[in-house]
Amino acid sequence: MPTPGERIVELCKTYSVSNETLAERSGLSLELIKRITESGHIPDLAPLLKISRALGVRLGTLLDDHESLGPVITRSGAANETPRFITGLPSDASGAEGRGGLTFKALAADKGGRHMEPFIVDIAVDAEQKKSTHEGEEFIYVLSGNLSLEYGADTHTLHAGDSIFYDSIAPHRLLSADKRPVRILAVIYTPA
Repeated sequence: MPTPGERIVELCKTYSVSNETLAERSGLSLELIKRITESGHIPDLAPLLKISRALGVRLGTLLDDHESLGPVITRSGAANETPRFITGLPSDASGAEGRGGLTFKALAADKGGRHMEPFIVDIAVDAEQKKSTHEGEEFIYVLSGNLSLEYGADTHTLHAGDSIFYDSIAPHRLLSADKRPVRILAVIYTPA
């Protein structure tokens, strides 16, 4: 399956968009665009959303393998087989292979024309990420563990069975509340 960077390269080639133009349209630095397209760096969701908007495609276009117009069923355990992408760094920021972070596993990767992106997200005990902001809304349901959601100036702690729905435009990030693994269902909605 192509990486998000490989998809971006394909789309830029198809639409005759240079890295410089993509950086300008997306509001991201040329350095970040080159890291994504040339070095295989996988950023957090916010830059991917900005790139998808700049290219005029859904976020899922950067993450999908192929699309289906009908319903898409993800059988039990199938989402665990292949992470779509991993973001965040461990607290020591060593960048070593196998580092902790947020591992996103798509639940409807093959569904065409969608505006929602459902994921199972595993949050490592040492995951650390910058706050992100992007258009749309997010719904999170905590499957296991204790989640710390920093949202704007507030911090919310959620436990297994808790859920939260919020506007993604406010700066936010997800962390383990107690240095134990956390698993959530996250649904990200981005308007057409």
